[in-house]
Amino acid sequence: MLTELKRTPLYEVYGQYGAKTIDFGGWDLPVQFSSIKEEHEAVRTKAGLFDVSHMGEIEVKGTDSLAYLQKMMTNDVSLLKDGGAQYTAMCYEDGGTVDDLLVYKKADNDYLLVVNASNIEKDFDWMLKYVSGDVTVTNISNDVAQLALQGPLAQDILQKLTTTDLGEIKFFKFQDDVEVNGVKALVSRTGYTGEDGFEVYCKVEDAVSLWNKILEVGKEDGLLPIGLGARDTLRFEANLALYGQELTKDITPLEAGIGFAVKTNKEADFNGKEVLKQQKAEGTPRKLVGIEMIDKGIPRHGYEVFVGDEQIGTVTTGTQSPTLKKNIGLALINTEFAELGTKVEVQIRNKSLQAEVVATPFYKRPKK
Repeated sequence: MLTELKRTPLYEVYGQYGAKTIDFGGWDLPVQFSSIKEEHEAVRTKAGLFDVSHMGEIEVKGTDSLAYLQKMMTNDVSLLKDGGAQYTAMCYEDGGTVDDLLVYKKADNDYLLVVNASNIEKDFDWMLKYVSGDVTVTNISNDVAQLALQGPLAQDILQKLTTTDLGEIKFFKFQDDVEVNGVKALVSRTGYTGEDGFEVYCKVEDAVSLWNKILEVGKEDGLLPIGLGARDTLRFEANLALYGQELTKDITPLEAGIGFAVKTNKEADFNGKEVLKQQKAEGTPRKLVGIEMIDKGIPRHGYEVFVGDEQIGTVTTGTQSPTLKKNIGLALINTEFAELGTKVEVQIRNKSLQAEVVATPFYKRPKK
């Protein structure tokens, strides 16, 4: 029996922009509009607009909401001030990852969580399981659309549609009730590309008009609509984790290299705290590293990594980098082989091809 794919509010206009759609975790989403390389280049040099309305939004409200979030999240939510955003994770008792997500603090006792699309129901159920005290957890995903405008010209383009001074919204900060082209939206300076930019949350019914208008006013600046293909190559070059690849129920946040979002010294107990504390003290058995191919070949997700006859890990993501023009990958490997310059072999189509452990991120945007 075929399950009908879910669609975002923007599905109806994809065709106008030449979108080629695919099944992405049960969603019918554009993999590309023109070409992945052209779209990737646009975001790195000018700007790109993404439909990320498939992402999930969960509200947490109530006088005990901070205490509740401190027990759920690996990061220290108490550090958040009103108008601030924080990257964090939720873990199982064994330290494996439930999801990685953003927490927005709108006010005391009022938080918005943004979770990965494939995990919405799982995350929501997981969170409900731990509710206690004066806490209300509400899945509002079906009421919210999300657009991401990313790239060096993102601020200039979005500024054309609002009187709010976007320069006042600093990195990992946001403003609620910003009027963008007459539409009320939450605008945050966050993204998943390694570039400067904004994520705009609006009502579902406002998504199409906002999408069309942003593309219209950004046309002269070279703004393009961007699909999932370039979204993946962009985040990969910037070493931003993708749930299901760099992070899973079997991979801890520390193994995946997001230890900065794990605060084992906070007072509140959270799932996986003891395991993660031990990993911080003793080191992790596995480590996510960058690899660059020496032989000709592209390391793909799931390919095995060897040293001699010993399998030491697996590629989590790999491609030919559009920016660097190199065949590179991220691999979760045994920590003893994680030193920079270590030679490894990647099993590609029954051939053992040589690669080298290299530093990440592969790409860092130039500072202004």
